[in-house]
Amino acid sequence: MSTITSLEQQKNDKTRCSVYLDGVFYCGLKIEVAVKYRLKPGMTIEKSELDAIQFENEKVQATERAMNHLSATMKTCRQMRDFLNSKGYTQAVADYVIDKLEGYGYIDDYAYCRAYVNSVSGKGKTAIRAALIKRGALREAIDAALDEVEEDEDEVLAVAQKYMRGKSHTRENLNKALRHLISRGFDYDVAKSALSRLGREEDE
Repeated sequence: MSTITSLEQQKNDKTRCSVYLDGVFYCGLKIEVAVKYRLKPGMTIEKSELDAIQFENEKVQATERAMNHLSATMKTCRQMRDFLNSKGYTQAVADYVIDKLEGYGYIDDYAYCRAYVNSVSGKGKTAIRAALIKRGALREAIDAALDEVEEDEDEVLAVAQKYMRGKSHTRENLNKALRHLISRGFDYDVAKSALSRLGREEDE
């Protein structure tokens, strides 16, 4: 058993309260739900019981909030879970919402990765992979999306040309350009080939 040590009205949503068990934040609840179940400081309760209370009373609202969160941009499953956690929903509620959204096709890490890959320019696969990992996309979804594209040497060449603008084509500057391209996530061999083309164009 745990003890409810505090019920505090939330600053950003006056209709909700934060529930603290044994001095530690546990979840958020609608104030009317807390009143309905007569929750109060000093009350002992099983965490599973509190989970059930939140699940039954907030799963619909949590789904609506998740849908609103999706209205701006696509989200990965991890990003949506982090959002729901930040709003004080328990794992059971988050699992319910994510299952629903995945069932509707509103959350799809593979689709997210494909959209991200197609929206990015001036970066190579390594950089794109790192960005998607940071966004919490599933590794298999990242791999599948990146497997569908090849690094475009013309794009790499354009990045190299921009970097070399106003610079002489010395060995030192070309080596710096190579490091720049690699730092942008481009494959070493593709970057070398693009710089070779740049050198040939300079000679013509």
